[in-house]
Amino acid sequence: MTKLIDIKTTRQAEKINLLASKAPYEVWLSTDTVMLDARSLMSVLSLVGKRAAVVAEDNVDPRSFCKLVDKMA
Repeated sequence: MTKLIDIKTTRQAEKINLLASKAPYEVWLSTDTVMLDARSLMSVLSLVGKRAAVVAEDNVDPRSFCKLVDKMA
């Protein structure tokens, strides 16, 4: 399951990291070249100014995932 977001600021990156850390499932951020753990603040900060796909396993509830990603944007 994936959904695209633009990571514009460090504040947004910190929020993404916090939300991913609280999620009951693994959350990843993917670009054309890398896939990073969203629970790693350093990883998320490296994506500031870029578009990334938020990725979770297919067995995650789609509504829950969409709510999570909406909070990240």
